Amino acid sequence: MHIDKKEVLRYLGYKNGVIDTNINLLIDECINEVKEISNCKYTYKIFDIEKSREQVRLLESNLVFKGKDILEHLKESSMCAVMAATLGSNMDTKIRYYEKVSMTRALILDACASVCVEWICDEAQKEIQKEARSKTLDITYRYSPGYGDFLIDIQPQIISALDTQKNIGLTVTENYILIPRKSVSAVIGFQDKNIKAQHSECKKCNNFIECQYRKRGNDCGD
Repeated sequence: MHIDKKEVLRYLGYKNGVIDTNINLLIDECINEVKEISNCKYTYKIFDIEKSREQVRLLESNLVFKGKDILEHLKESSMCAVMAATLGSNMDTKIRYYEKVSMTRALILDACASVCVEWICDEAQKEIQKEARSKTLDITYRYSPGYGDFLIDIQPQIISALDTQKNIGLTVTENYILIPRKSVSAVIGFQDKNIKAQHSECKKCNNFIECQYRKRGNDCGD
């Protein structure tokens, strides 16, 4: 497991400023704590897809993706992978505990956990890319519900299609929030190797203002 300290600092809003020695030590402690208590898991399935002007249907499943952004994301794809990853419930419990005793530590631990869940997503994406290359294809970047007009109300269907409760202990609330909270679902297209994956224009995204990726100085495809 690798938790990039520079990425943690970006989540916390630090760029090139001087970090207090105590905060620096606390970040190191939280990184180690995340490594100790995380129960990193991921799962995915690969689907052939059928596209129309209004939607993308994932064959042999009940999944139907709607919205111009997910259609754009998969416009060159013949297949896609749907993935989910989580750090497990222990992380949520620990963050809630620190919120009661030390908000500073809670915020730092939360940032470290966010970087960690991106790491496990990267690991899943590497495996998915190997699957694509075995079919002489390559992949797009990953795209998650909540980006652009790809609405989060698709989460229950994703959770059901991947059977995440059984496979990785991941569920979803009636408000479409993933539980444990440090969890991610995403869609990755399979396309011809010669097609370059282009990122959506960030300013068109509904999450532009609050986007943690943008605050880190990159975008949801990095």
